[in-house]
Amino acid sequence: MNTMNTERTTEQIAGTFLRFFRDRGHHVLPSSPLVRPHDDPVLFTTSGMHPLTPYLTGRPHPEGARLADVQRCLRTTDLDEVGDLTHLTAFQMLGSWSLGDYGSPQSLTWGYELLTGEYGIAPERLHATVFGGDGQVGPDTAALETWRELGVPVERTAADNWWSNGPTGPCGPDSEIFVWTGDGDPTGTPGTDPRWVEVWNHVHMRYRRHEDGSLTDLPRGSVDTGMGLERLVTVLQGERSVYDSDVFALWRRLLPREWGRDDVSRRIVTDHLRSSIALIGDGVRPAATAHGYVLRRLVRRVLTLLWRDEPGATLAGLPRPLVDETLHRFALPPERGPLAREVLLAEERKFAALLERGRRVLSQRRFAGPLGEEDLAYLHDTHGLPRDLVTALRAEQPGR
Repeated sequence: MNTMNTERTTEQIAGTFLRFFRDRGHHVLPSSPLVRPHDDPVLFTTSGMHPLTPYLTGRPHPEGARLADVQRCLRTTDLDEVGDLTHLTAFQMLGSWSLGDYGSPQSLTWGYELLTGEYGIAPERLHATVFGGDGQVGPDTAALETWRELGVPVERTAADNWWSNGPTGPCGPDSEIFVWTGDGDPTGTPGTDPRWVEVWNHVHMRYRRHEDGSLTDLPRGSVDTGMGLERLVTVLQGERSVYDSDVFALWRRLLPREWGRDDVSRRIVTDHLRSSIALIGDGVRPAATAHGYVLRRLVRRVLTLLWRDEPGATLAGLPRPLVDETLHRFALPPERGPLAREVLLAEERKFAALLERGRRVLSQRRFAGPLGEEDLAYLHDTHGLPRDLVTALRAEQPGR
């Protein structure tokens, strides 16, 4: 098969991935929660490998050395980018792992077989990047030779193909697989033409980096792969934007038309409501700190956009099927749908009251001029008005 089947649904694409690896001896894991344990310095599960970190550094996994899953994830690092064609706050990650079992050549070969044989991507539309070496570690010759044997062109990089989870800890070379999304024959390389879109990263986790920058071998090498489901679906369905894929078909159809004056606003509203529902379904509630603050920020950004265009808009108008579909998409209990709506409406009432109080406070003469740090601290500590909200309310005032 050399042409993609653009009619396959997201569920079929994810199912194909899991079946492919199950047939090759991988145990399929359920999705872990979005909220990380209290001893984790990161608030949310940000990738498929996040819950498996202890096992990638040597601990035996109870389900064996070959694993696969579809993991729900949430990232806030790109929050300001949401609204473009590709960025999402909540998303799903397809992952496969070899915990000291097979090496990167086998992983890359299976990756090629899945993309070309099962998903129907023409081989000539693939390009790979590999670690070309640096002052400490030589080039990833195993990955280079594997891609050459498969006939896939390769671009060598350094930092772009070295994976680490921070300044210290497990790390190693990775190989990224790109798909050509432009019209006509492929040209250039992933480093020279943005029409090459990365779909899958295969990390050969071989080292541990220490505080002095030195590297030592891990007790066993592992392979960790991650592929964003929504991005893969967008490529396979031949769409320009992730929001045009079937992932968001129900949102495009049912989200009230007045919720977003332009495409960017509408994408932000869609993403943030969808992410908020997933967080609530996973047990998060709005709060002033930590996980709850992220949820609060998402909901209030939605409300700010809605009330900018439609002052009387209310989240009571959120169609129930969108809540139910989101919970289903992220493998969350369907009975939490009514609770998600209650939490959203309660936060809407709190934000409306805060806005009203903020307008009254800022209308006082003492806040007529420029505000210094002492003023902003007073407004926050005494009246509960955060800096960004004060800025937005001041912008509403005549003459500003």
